[in-house]
Amino acid sequence: MIAADFFALPPSLARFAAHFDPALEPWAWLRAIPVALAALPRAERRSGLPSGLHLEGEVHLADDVRLPAYATLIGPCWIGPGVEIRPGAYVRGNVIVGAGAVLGNACEFKHCLLLDGVQVPHFSYVGDSILGNRAHLGAGAICSNLRFDQKPVSVRAGERVYETGLRKFGAILGDAAEVGCNAVLNPGSVLGRRALVAPGTVFSGVLPAATIARQRGGVSHLPRRD
Repeated sequence: MIAADFFALPPSLARFAAHFDPALEPWAWLRAIPVALAALPRAERRSGLPSGLHLEGEVHLADDVRLPAYATLIGPCWIGPGVEIRPGAYVRGNVIVGAGAVLGNACEFKHCLLLDGVQVPHFSYVGDSILGNRAHLGAGAICSNLRFDQKPVSVRAGERVYETGLRKFGAILGDAAEVGCNAVLNPGSVLGRRALVAPGTVFSGVLPAATIARQRGGVSHLPRRD
């Protein structure tokens, strides 16, 4: 299982290519995010920012990033060309975002890599995760990144267990993978290219490429007693 099985670093992020080896396991890229950001020159602060936009630390913004009236961006972070940041977005360090992505309203992003065209439009949490090109999270989808017992996160693929050594590790989404509204990806979830987790599903483990994971249960209809 290597990063190249799931995604390729797009041209918009070519400056970071030396830090993200496609031959490594994909979760190894998480350790490279802070190193890649530390290698950047000092960020230049843009003028004419909205008064309700709070910037703190090293925040690199492409010239055409669409900025909302209010949001919080805490560096180090690098936001690429054509990105849309919507009201209430919270970026809190060690975040790299490729071209044309959407950082949605009331969404939180922490220690993550979003490749080109990623869509996270509404009310989601993305922590310690990598989202491949054109990956999409439906409203309220959560990348859970910490086990209840706080032990290191492992990845379970069939009979094989990969020990990542990471105490915090959310999810890996391959190119064009999708997660439906209010779904939860448990720590160490890995989705192949074009894999789909259906709305409301709680998912763990590895979902192969072009495969759907869903939970179905009956809905009971009872008369009101008032």
